Amino acid sequence: MFLAGAACAVWDYFSSAGEIEEGISRNAYGEGKRTEDLKVQVGNNPEKKDIQIEVDEQAYTSDEIRKLFARTIKKMDTWILGENKSPDRVEKDLNLLTEIPGQPIDVSWELDRYDVMNVYGELNRDRLTRKGTQVTLQAVLTYRERKNDQALYECTVMVYKETLSEGEAEVEQIKQETRKKNKETVTQDRLLLPRTLNGKELHFYKAMDRKGIVLMVMSVLVVFLLYALEKQNQGKELEKKRRQMRLDYPEIVSKLILLLGAGMTVKRAWRKITEDYRKGEKKEKRYAYEEMCTTLYEMEGGIMESESYERFGRRCNIQEYLRLGALLSQNLRKGTKGLNDMLRLEAVQAFEERKAAAKRLGEEAGTKLLLPMFLMLAVVLVIVIVPAFFSMY
Repeated sequence: MFLAGAACAVWDYFSSAGEIEEGISRNAYGEGKRTEDLKVQVGNNPEKKDIQIEVDEQAYTSDEIRKLFARTIKKMDTWILGENKSPDRVEKDLNLLTEIPGQPIDVSWELDRYDVMNVYGELNRDRLTRKGTQVTLQAVLTYRERKNDQALYECTVMVYKETLSEGEAEVEQIKQETRKKNKETVTQDRLLLPRTLNGKELHFYKAMDRKGIVLMVMSVLVVFLLYALEKQNQGKELEKKRRQMRLDYPEIVSKLILLLGAGMTVKRAWRKITEDYRKGEKKEKRYAYEEMCTTLYEMEGGIMESESYERFGRRCNIQEYLRLGALLSQNLRKGTKGLNDMLRLEAVQAFEERKAAAKRLGEEAGTKLLLPMFLMLAVVLVIVIVPAFFSMY
């Protein structure tokens, strides 16, 4: 980015230092005029004054205008047809252009049958017949920069009533009958619908309003989205709980080592840790300590101590706590000899895992910052480079 800015600065410096000797390039045909910011030095006065100059786009010569009109007139037959296939059979609206795309030419139209078509090419379908109506169109093409330079385009089209299928024709007849009835009963409080068409009975029904179906679909979609949102929130809450329990694990093991080293039994140490948690002033709920409290209630309720530790590990459902529950349960069965050494090893491993987790969280945070950083870089590049390019051209 710095190199790009430096390159633009060097370019701007040399562009402004050199005197303009060959004039200023114009925009090509159809690109419009532009304003150039220049500095001018008058005589031997070293001071340069700011000046703005309007540079018109390059204009066509008279010969080029004639050629442009000729090219345009050749294409007019195709452009005006719109969805029709031939000027000999026009059943749909024509595309009567008011200007030529990409060219400085305006177009004005005149017709000989305004009862059949207007100057926008829209057909008056009530006046169309199956036999067809001949319409002569004249267009005056005017060069936008010099209004006196004009060319005439003329063509003739045959306009027919649109060919309908049997079903479409019946629908059109019913519409006509309905419009007729509407005019006849305009003073009455109800519109009486036609009951027969060409000897056939007509039965009208109100079209089904689909708002109820849309509402049902939207309701199902909202329920599905709410369910998905709830599952997502549960997943986030579970991940938050597991992360918190992993962070608390080294502290719990360290407390057990300290209390067992002071001569307490595993159960008394467990009770001491849970009592301190309940008496503490921590406002945030700590899930690992809550599970420890549940385990203590189970032991006081008559469940075997070794089984309670194993149930504690299964409820936590995290590898570290499963390992701690199994360690306490096995040593309770086989005796507590060597338990402190095993817990110390467990504490060392837990602290290493906690450091690795902290490092991983830091890397994740850095990764999340990459997108905002790239967006900021893009914004800075646009702010620096776009004005530089505009100044070049």
